[in-house]
Amino acid sequence: MAHDKKIALIAHDHKKRDLVEWAKFNRTLLAHHRIYATGTTGALLERELGFNITKLQSGPLGGDQQIGARIADGEIDFVIFFSDPLESLSHDPDIKALLRLAVVWNIPIACNRASADFMISSPLMDGEYNRLIPDYEEYRTRKLDINGQDSDDFNREIVDAQ
Repeated sequence: MAHDKKIALIAHDHKKRDLVEWAKFNRTLLAHHRIYATGTTGALLERELGFNITKLQSGPLGGDQQIGARIADGEIDFVIFFSDPLESLSHDPDIKALLRLAVVWNIPIACNRASADFMISSPLMDGEYNRLIPDYEEYRTRKLDINGQDSDDFNREIVDAQ
């Protein structure tokens, strides 16, 4: 990770005020980083912080998946996600997918104000950090058993059929 981090800030409706208050308190620390946010959260943060935010879709409209895709592409360094644990949301599967991708790619995640405070105040925030990026080459090249055939036989069969 470079000195200037790429940070995703996300908040559910009942947690937006908490995230905005946290971001305002940490405005000076956040100002030199690249900030991404979903939907309304991004608009609120941009207005309150006074600097540009890369605004994506609202979470239920694909914003959580956009953040997840950026994680998989190496474009997000860490995530601060103030979620509402007391509210069931229609896009819970998207949220779980986003959090799963953060774990898969070893991306730090803060899911509440206390963990966000620890992350933002870490000495690692203002320097370069050599994050261990998992090597999934073995997973990508594994042989699959498809209907009793390994994937190489299956692929040959498809090619032969064409």
